[in-house]
Amino acid sequence: MTTRVIIVDDQAMVRAGFAALLAAQNDIEVVGEAADGAQGVELSRRTHPDVVLMDVRMPEMDGLEGARRLLAPPPGVTHRPRVLMLTTFDVDDYVYEALRAGASGFLLKDAPPADLIAAVRVVASGDALLAPSVTRRLIADFARQRPPTLGKPALRLKALTERETEVLTLVARGMSNSEIAEMLVLAEQTVKTHVSRVLTKLDLRDRAQAVVFAYESGLVTPGE
Repeated sequence: MTTRVIIVDDQAMVRAGFAALLAAQNDIEVVGEAADGAQGVELSRRTHPDVVLMDVRMPEMDGLEGARRLLAPPPGVTHRPRVLMLTTFDVDDYVYEALRAGASGFLLKDAPPADLIAAVRVVASGDALLAPSVTRRLIADFARQRPPTLGKPALRLKALTERETEVLTLVARGMSNSEIAEMLVLAEQTVKTHVSRVLTKLDLRDRAQAVVFAYESGLVTPGE
């Protein structure tokens, strides 16, 4: 199955480099490029990509607003691509807000080419790009600056069973399904089912949003 990708970045050379790299992969097709968030949203509406590579800082409309519009489309728009944020800085409040909005992760622009290719595949498969420790550190850093929201997020936790809460806690600590399965002595498929139920009950899109939610609800605290 071919993954359709668009690249949104205000630097033409960056777009060209990423496009050439990704287009050389048999399972990835670059279906368009855009120079700012507004163009990216319009292009996504027309081409229906699986993954949008979205630069964080751009003129006209930045990547944060672009991600928000793609991930919370207006009535009548049903297509919602996966969004992978691109950034020059690994600590950036724009990236954190994008994760809150539903972006599936972020990647540093100077990451090795193999990392970019792998990231597109991971995000396209429906997983969040949470393997790099920097992503979890980013979420933890910003959660540290914002005290837990004890209202609605904490109340939403009550919808989870004890086992689902346990699984969410381990997801927030950066553990993979196989690691969680080993720790809880469960089949990996059972863990996948628990994760899916957590996302459904909490109305979260993927593991990235689950990690943000776990910190902001107070279920997990930085430094635990």
